[in-house]
Amino acid sequence: MALLLYSVEANLAHITLNRPEKCNALNSELIAGLRGALEQSAANPAVHVVVIRGAGKDFCAGLDLKELDKGNDATIEEHEATARKYAEILLAIRRHPRPVIAALRGRALGGGAGIVTACDLALASESAAIGYPEIKIGFVPAIVSSLLKRMLPEKRVFEVFSSGDNIGASQALAAGLINRVFPDLEFEEAVHEYARDLAEKSATALSLTKRLLYETDGMNFEDSLEAGIRANARARMTADAQRGFEQFLR
Repeated sequence: MALLLYSVEANLAHITLNRPEKCNALNSELIAGLRGALEQSAANPAVHVVVIRGAGKDFCAGLDLKELDKGNDATIEEHEATARKYAEILLAIRRHPRPVIAALRGRALGGGAGIVTACDLALASESAAIGYPEIKIGFVPAIVSSLLKRMLPEKRVFEVFSSGDNIGASQALAAGLINRVFPDLEFEEAVHEYARDLAEKSATALSLTKRLLYETDGMNFEDSLEAGIRANARARMTADAQRGFEQFLR
């Protein structure tokens, strides 16, 4: 059975983590498949939006602990190499030229929560939950912390990490961790409608918007304005913008 399913339909790329018997825990094969699907969708100009979901009842239970436990003989370099492969997934999502949506049903824990956090948009079913339980097994959500610190106040991040408790969909929505919550029975249809509506927007404008938001992250005010000036100028020169200007002036 393929651990990663990939398909493209009407400008939407669908990536499904397909290891439901293990709650879609990320082993090396699944991580490699996810990286490949992100690269494939990024190279396809017909793809305007990417949706990542998990098969079965959960989105993703995080990294496969059996692969994390390499025994006492593993070197720091070996552990770093494993961690880097996961970090590259988060970077691939952020560097993807099109919007990437996480469709969160069930639980997204640890590394799975990291994928949701890295995505540009996150949609959740009302019974879904996101959590960083690493502290409960003596581990640290180290890689995910670089993302969460950009979204929540420091004291809130420390509380989330130190408690290890799951955060329900409504609470995650209030905190800004996810964008929308839909009823469980309507979730798949609502996600498809949301993604389809987004895919109908200008692909170039969406790409430039995403690039600008992450490019200016950490910049001072003046540098951020300069980046905005460059993005503004590039946007004016796109075919989509020129058509939009013509229609607006009619």
